[in-house]
Amino acid sequence: MKKFLSIIGAAALSLSLVACGGAEEEAPETAGEEETGEERTSIVVGASAVPHTEVLEFVQPLLAEEGIDLEIITFQDYILPNQALRDGEIDANYFQTPGYLAMQIEENDYDFVDIGAIHAEPIGVYSRDYASLDELPEGAAIVMSDSISDHGRILPIFERAGLIELDVEEGQLATIDDISSNPKGLKFGEPQVEARMLAPSFEAGEGDAVVINTNYALEGGVDIEQYGIEFEGEDVLQPNLVVVRSEDEARPELLKLVEILQSEEVQQFIIETYDGAVIPKTN
Repeated sequence: MKKFLSIIGAAALSLSLVACGGAEEEAPETAGEEETGEERTSIVVGASAVPHTEVLEFVQPLLAEEGIDLEIITFQDYILPNQALRDGEIDANYFQTPGYLAMQIEENDYDFVDIGAIHAEPIGVYSRDYASLDELPEGAAIVMSDSISDHGRILPIFERAGLIELDVEEGQLATIDDISSNPKGLKFGEPQVEARMLAPSFEAGEGDAVVINTNYALEGGVDIEQYGIEFEGEDVLQPNLVVVRSEDEARPELLKLVEILQSEEVQQFIIETYDGAVIPKTN
């Protein structure tokens, strides 16, 4: 947790989200609406369970005060939220990083844009048997996500610790094939599993270390402080974004959603609720 605590300390000092979407339908008329004549709008947002859905649930009453009714659709993987957005089943999604978004746009020709960064979730290396990366033995098996976009975040953790060298420039998307030096013969991606299965893999005792996305570590009940031995550096953290179809980039109710998500009230909620595992990052 050592790296985590230093990251959240810096973030705290800097501080002082399947239904029919895309249509701006009026919510059912209420007594208050009859009295004020206020016209309400609604949006449907797709999100991962933790922390995204929980953050959006906190935001629901704040949006309601602005005349916007928020419906949240929770997804259990990283593929369906973008398909649902493309198909107009949701108005926005909130779960992905810039690297993953870029890969998805390239592979699927999605016409998407991000309209705001909300928070960051450092990917962490977890082990029950070793207290640091330096303690990993020769030939240690490193269980990691089968998402290539995650590899570009995972491998630099090991490079910065001096365990491997990569044949790519800092910030470029690295893959296992880009490892040019691996003195300990660490076995990366043995096995590779779906990101949502990383926490169960850790709980089942697979590998010498498991690299887990923070949202799935939280959702899976992994003790981050006890078992986290190394995390992404603050300077390379990728934010989680609110993403919409390009045609909706200027929709007022979606921009209002981002404005509230980036507000001090919501960012403070993130800090206090997740105790360093989720970090406000709005720029």
